[in-house]
Amino acid sequence: MRVPLSWLREYVDLPAGQSGRDVAEKLVALGLEVETVDQLGSDLKGPLVVGQVLEIEELTGFKKPIRFCKVDVGDANGTGEPQEIVCGATNFEVDDKVVVILPGGVLPGGFEISQRKTYGHTSAGMICSARELGMGDDHDGIIVLPIEVEVGSDAIELLGLVDEVLDIAVTPDRGYCLSMRGVAREAAIGYGIPLRDPALLDVPAPNSYGYPIAVEDPEGCRRFVARTVVGVDPSAPSPLWLQRRVQMAGMRPISLAVDITNYVMLELGQPLHAYDRAKLQGTITVRRAHEGEKLRTLDGAERTLDREDLLITDKSGPIGLAGVMGGETTEIGAETRDIVIEAANFDPVSIARTARRHKLGSEASRRFERGVDPEAARAAAQRAVDLLVLLGGEGAVAEAGVTEVDAPREPVRIGMAVDHPGNVAGIAYAAETVAQRLQEVGCTVEGIDALTVTPPTWRPDLTDPNDLAEEVIRLEGYDEVPSTLPQVPPGRGLTPAQRLRRRIGRALAGDGYREVQNYPFVGEAVFDAFGLDASDPRRITVKLVNPISDEEPALRTTLLPGLLATLRRNVGRGNADVALFETGLVFRPKAERPVAPRLPVDRRPTEAELEQLAAALPDQPYRVAAVLSGERAPSGWWGGGRTATWADAVEAARTVAAAVGVEVTVRQDRHAPWHPGRCAALLVGDTVVGHAGELHPRVVKALQLPDRTCAMEVDFDLLTAELAATGGEKLAVAGHISSFPVATQDVALIVDETVPAADVEGALREGAGELLESLRLFDVFTGEQVGAGKKSLAYALRFRATDRTLTAEESTAARDAAVALAADRTGAVLRGA
Repeated sequence: MRVPLSWLREYVDLPAGQSGRDVAEKLVALGLEVETVDQLGSDLKGPLVVGQVLEIEELTGFKKPIRFCKVDVGDANGTGEPQEIVCGATNFEVDDKVVVILPGGVLPGGFEISQRKTYGHTSAGMICSARELGMGDDHDGIIVLPIEVEVGSDAIELLGLVDEVLDIAVTPDRGYCLSMRGVAREAAIGYGIPLRDPALLDVPAPNSYGYPIAVEDPEGCRRFVARTVVGVDPSAPSPLWLQRRVQMAGMRPISLAVDITNYVMLELGQPLHAYDRAKLQGTITVRRAHEGEKLRTLDGAERTLDREDLLITDKSGPIGLAGVMGGETTEIGAETRDIVIEAANFDPVSIARTARRHKLGSEASRRFERGVDPEAARAAAQRAVDLLVLLGGEGAVAEAGVTEVDAPREPVRIGMAVDHPGNVAGIAYAAETVAQRLQEVGCTVEGIDALTVTPPTWRPDLTDPNDLAEEVIRLEGYDEVPSTLPQVPPGRGLTPAQRLRRRIGRALAGDGYREVQNYPFVGEAVFDAFGLDASDPRRITVKLVNPISDEEPALRTTLLPGLLATLRRNVGRGNADVALFETGLVFRPKAERPVAPRLPVDRRPTEAELEQLAAALPDQPYRVAAVLSGERAPSGWWGGGRTATWADAVEAARTVAAAVGVEVTVRQDRHAPWHPGRCAALLVGDTVVGHAGELHPRVVKALQLPDRTCAMEVDFDLLTAELAATGGEKLAVAGHISSFPVATQDVALIVDETVPAADVEGALREGAGELLESLRLFDVFTGEQVGAGKKSLAYALRFRATDRTLTAEESTAARDAAVALAADRTGAVLRGA
């Protein structure tokens, strides 16, 4: 909700000298979210005046229309002589009043105006459009002012170009603040000053000769008020003050009738709709849609209606989606003279579902979804009628008929102990303070120790004692609530699994990766981009009934889509060298999908019901994934850097495994979305726990990723299965650090190119025995020296005993045993032997 400060001052007498930022601080202290305070016209400098066009000379010989104008600006230029101005707009004529900025002035954006020669003439100033004055993005040409404005007068004041506008993010429970009336009420409370309520109008009583209305669904429409104004001049324009207020509030001026309904909605929070009475056919009826009905809404779209949609209809059929958008058949047109005003109160849930069903959010539905004051309908209709009569020309008259269809409801009454707000906040509030604060927000309070509170009609969010407690606490000041840290129960701490997850995060962060958290939603498009087969289990997803986005309607089965999207976004914003990781759940549906039971709300579910619910849930394995692109080691004065490769992705997986005390072996594999020649399967024993490597070029292209992007993903549950089987006991055991020296032995083995390095490594580990502390592959070589179809694998073996210094004979014997077993299992030959 955009709130111009000048408009707000009409309802509350703010203290002199209070700026927009001062008001924002007050509102924030009361719990409103003021996102920005826009300083409109802060960089605008005059002279900006009203001018009258005296002459227009059409210049020829140019690719676009160019006009040389003489404009009377009165004494504003110091001479009284006409101002000569070159202009490219064509929507004004001789005698029109326009806005002129003279040399020396500055337009918004720092655009300085000076006298200059252009198109063969000297131009001393500019005739301004709305966009050039910062009044909006619409560019319909030059602003043509009403003929009655005075030549030479200050256009800055006339158009209200200098103001402060508070941009407030209204939360769902504070829907009344989607109006000037609601924000003014909060400001009045914050400053402790009276409110001039714009809804306090003299409204005639309902009678039997207004426009006929029928409400067939009183649950969907609590109140419907109809008023009629006849004889409106179709050519009557919206006055400048009204247009400007609508603009500053973020809406576009359209026509007098539409601008008035928008203005009243912004002022009072009650959405209105205007119908051309000549286009209505009989009684206006509020009902649910019938099967197969259609409606063309004001945005030009033809919509197939759902049986749950609440409609406004007449004898011709649907003429509007109630509370969302009107229909084309009865809209106000260029010939409309007689107007029927609708001010209704609709069920919030019904309107919210209709708006989402048709993907048709509007300013009206936004307010109805949050709850509109049902008592505001009469005042809003009266306010619109008054403005139409005032501004619609001499013939505009309000008909005496007042239609009101009402389905009264019992007011909500809430019982609350007077000390309840204090118990919630940890502060002792006096009983008088509690009653006073609740009365300030509009509640009726009865009782002394046990209060009976009736919330105001504009606060449908107040439904229980805790809501009332929040009102007292926020008005007394959140900053007065003491900060008390909770007492941690003794003897509890992180579970072994939680400690493992934290250890993984620290290990990857220490290795240069940054942690991110992505939304757990995916769509089929990313699986297509990954090149997954139709039978790939990752395509079997859990679909959401009400997804945030239709493009991502399912829960993720892999962490990579979100990570790669984040990487692409970072690269697009100039971060070329990216290394990211994420830990989280993925969702894998079970082969059998039992229906989840509908749990009771009047009692605790039984163990059997909870078991049924758990059985209906998908499997949710915990995953760890990382992606990287660009330089892994940065370049600088010390020399060139190093670009990330598939080996870095594999090393990230090794880092994860080492952090939890598990050793993985690496084997070449083919697994989408990785490159078939640069993909590694990660194994613990004989179990594949994940994959790592470089992404396939087609995947990189489809997802618009940097070349040679690499990734890894590991199933944490499989990786730690052995630890889980021991209850996490291994986690608590620190590795023994020997005080004896290490003995290093290097071996280079020649094997067939088809032999996986993992097989050779496994044989070496087994053959070396208990004295082997670590083994590392540090070189792979192919060439004439080792023969065709062969490769040389060089390993560094580290031997150490925990109780003594190894002799050369012991380490050599262990090395020889390792080589012998590798030769037996893989056909390895010691290089140089």
